[in-house]
Amino acid sequence: MMVRPLEAALLGIVEGATEFLPVSSTGHLILASRALRLRGEAIDTFDVVIQAGSLAAVAALYRRRLLGLWRGLWGREAAGRRLLACLVVSVLPSAAVGLLLHRVIKARLFGVWPVTVALALGGLLMIGIEAWRRRAGSGGAKTVEAITLREAFLIGCAQCLALWPGTSRAMVTIVAGLLCGLSTTSAAEYSFLLAMPTLGLATLFDAAVGGRALFQEVGGWSLAAGFVAAALTAAVAIRGLLQALVRWGLAPFGWYRLGLAAAVWWAYS
Repeated sequence: MMVRPLEAALLGIVEGATEFLPVSSTGHLILASRALRLRGEAIDTFDVVIQAGSLAAVAALYRRRLLGLWRGLWGREAAGRRLLACLVVSVLPSAAVGLLLHRVIKARLFGVWPVTVALALGGLLMIGIEAWRRRAGSGGAKTVEAITLREAFLIGCAQCLALWPGTSRAMVTIVAGLLCGLSTTSAAEYSFLLAMPTLGLATLFDAAVGGRALFQEVGGWSLAAGFVAAALTAAVAIRGLLQALVRWGLAPFGWYRLGLAAAVWWAYS
């Protein structure tokens, strides 16, 4: 079954709108693909590869920060080198676990019910975390530059939970950042930056494994449509997320996840 450019663009919009929100882009893409009656290995690969569009939005919005990382790589900027080391430490746990469990995850967890369970549990977690933060008083004040290697490793271990579709990489990394004492905006920014190597590696891996089926069943034009749609939508979503987190915190996203899980349960039961 060939994926039409309009269908690919719709999936790209879903990806861009949800990738950096703590609501699970993979979960939404699986649900959207099923709603469009698109199934198969190529669709599952497309749902991962389309993340490249969202990464393009991060690269454009955070180009100065990425330039600092590039300078740090060559020893020209101490802060950039330190942040780069933290990102490498953060990405290693999920990269290792993802390589080990890739086939199991694709075979067992890319379905409606695993996603629904993860959406509900993640929603409860965020509501609970936000309630705890409000009771504890003001949140953390640490910036991205103040992250230690130990904290980076803990955030990376938390990111492993996002290998279960529906959990949300953004959710677990933002929550872990907050628990490490980062401010709300700094936790979100570190989550955005961590997406570059994490999703970049996942995209390359899935493209290498399922690239042939992807081009046969999706096609170049549809891939391009999905990429552009994801990039444009993600750029808007990133700015909106930062404003929403500062103003309302995590709770609204948690209630949204619970509502979506309930709607999916009702629709499929």
